[in-house]
Amino acid sequence: MIRAVVTGTGSALPANRVSNAQLAERVDTSDEWIVERTGIRFRHIAAEHETTATLATDAARAAIAAAGLDAGQIDLIVLATATPDQTFPATATKVQAALGIDDCVAFDVAAVCSGFLYAVQVADSMLRAGVHRRALVIGAETFSRILDWEDRATCVLFGDGAGAIVLEATEDADGRGILSTRLHADGRHNGLLYVDGGPSTTGTVGKLRMKGKEVFRHAVVNLAAVMGESLDLAGLTPADVDWVVPHQANARILDATARKLGLAPEKVVVTVDRHANTSAASVPLALDVAVKDGRIKRGDLVVLEAMGGGFTWGAAVVRW
Repeated sequence: MIRAVVTGTGSALPANRVSNAQLAERVDTSDEWIVERTGIRFRHIAAEHETTATLATDAARAAIAAAGLDAGQIDLIVLATATPDQTFPATATKVQAALGIDDCVAFDVAAVCSGFLYAVQVADSMLRAGVHRRALVIGAETFSRILDWEDRATCVLFGDGAGAIVLEATEDADGRGILSTRLHADGRHNGLLYVDGGPSTTGTVGKLRMKGKEVFRHAVVNLAAVMGESLDLAGLTPADVDWVVPHQANARILDATARKLGLAPEKVVVTVDRHANTSAASVPLALDVAVKDGRIKRGDLVVLEAMGGGFTWGAAVVRW
């Protein structure tokens, strides 16, 4: 049986690191207000020369190097983003060109904060089907470009960045690899988290809008449920989990979701304090941090989860 195994991780952040105190010089807010409600202390904001594609390329290079591969060995790129460089072509093709890959399948996936989970399932399916051998799965965003800096309820929550993994099709995976994935979407909740623009409606990019309390309520319920579903599919229980790598939206959501599943807080990888919400980039960014600092080790059972605008939500169970 072919299984998709994670063989490398990588990440990239803009050089400009902005503290809550610095943000308070621009927005009517304070460090205390932000930390109490979200747990966020810092975020990275892209400079003019930094784009979703440049951040994605840097993260991709790091993941490819960690996997011990050359870029030319990648034959599939799936990039999750809600902030592409252009309406078209896909930002994945810009990454492909920057990596010097002459020809491979490359396309974007749009599922906002759940985008990386959607991209993982797409790549996993294509690898297990035997169509491709090595996939680069990326989550990359420049959310600072779609924020309304007059809306303190949303502009303090987000940051920019990129994370990437390399998945390789392996016939004798020794129990490692992606064991299960579960995805959902419910478009009835469009008005709770959305961007008020688009090519076919306003002809503009638009700005992010969110009803935070309603999103919080749905997030805790949906994330706990989909994590349970993905573990059931793999024939596992929360007691088997070594690490949860969640979407980094709000520290209170992370705590509430862990409690609902009966997971110890120390098993949850938290980077929201240093990165804020980086949408599709948040899960692979947090994953790379936990791999690089040695927390996630070979053989560990890792659960990835996220929920975003749409609503979309999903989870994946991975044996490292």
